[in-house]
Amino acid sequence: MRILVYGAGVLGSYLAHVLVRGGNHVTVLARGQRFHELQNDGNVIRHYLQLRTTVDNVHVIGELQPEDVYDLIFVVMKYPDFQAVLPALAANHSKHVIIVGNNASPHEMREYLLAESPVKKQIAFAFQVSAGWRETGRMICVRGPKGQMTIGGLGEDLSWRSVIDQAFSNTSYKLTYIKDMYEWLISHIVMILPLNSIASSYHGDLLQAAGDKKLLHHVIDAVDEGHQVLEKLGYTVTPASQKQFARKNRKMFYLGLRILLATPVGRILLSEKAVSANEMFALNQAFHHLKQSANIPTPNWDILENYSPLQNNNR
Repeated sequence: MRILVYGAGVLGSYLAHVLVRGGNHVTVLARGQRFHELQNDGNVIRHYLQLRTTVDNVHVIGELQPEDVYDLIFVVMKYPDFQAVLPALAANHSKHVIIVGNNASPHEMREYLLAESPVKKQIAFAFQVSAGWRETGRMICVRGPKGQMTIGGLGEDLSWRSVIDQAFSNTSYKLTYIKDMYEWLISHIVMILPLNSIASSYHGDLLQAAGDKKLLHHVIDAVDEGHQVLEKLGYTVTPASQKQFARKNRKMFYLGLRILLATPVGRILLSEKAVSANEMFALNQAFHHLKQSANIPTPNWDILENYSPLQNNNR
């Protein structure tokens, strides 16, 4: 298949690696230094947990032209950056588009693309389970034994699922399809925003944060409050196990947080190096609007916004 990966950060680079190894003809859209890295040295990825480095040759472009038609386009970038690429994406004549990453406004994105495109587009939204950071000349990718992506429409089944399956048919990559990706995405936001407040509370010292019982309980309570916001607005927390974990398995949640913050990999995943402050700010602004609409108390979210270890009296 002829596939474009629009975005050459950690997640886009890893997705391109998977698709190339699956036998697809992969083009990556990149700019600046990353464009030259890919053009001169290939797609270099250090797989952190697997202790190996891969290099894949990919075709590289700097702009998407309307007449550049692909069987499938994956748009992989941070939430605040999506808006800037929508005009070029709409003008392009490719019919199948998957927008991958944290996203608080998929309905608006889909409406824009459908309204502005000269061809009828099929649009899905997805989230890839991986993390990492950029180093000069390569990407550091932290992931499980094989790639995973949750993917779906906005309340409808994907009639063109076979196109996506074909792209991954020769890979070990796991696809999980769900019907309403918006509910999944906002449920994910409810989880990651409190978790990522831990690093800012201790200026990145996650090992010290692991010993702050009060902070960790505020995080768990904030996650539960976030679920209550979604429920008040009529959304279903997805997956359902996420709500049960925060509401009924608090001890396990707490122990899991302690373990996560005490291990090197866990500290990497929540570190400022692997987390975009700009993206977290934008997602927090979006969730703030949901909280206002729900109009219910969220005291633990309020506490986490200005949490200081000096206020700590372990509970």
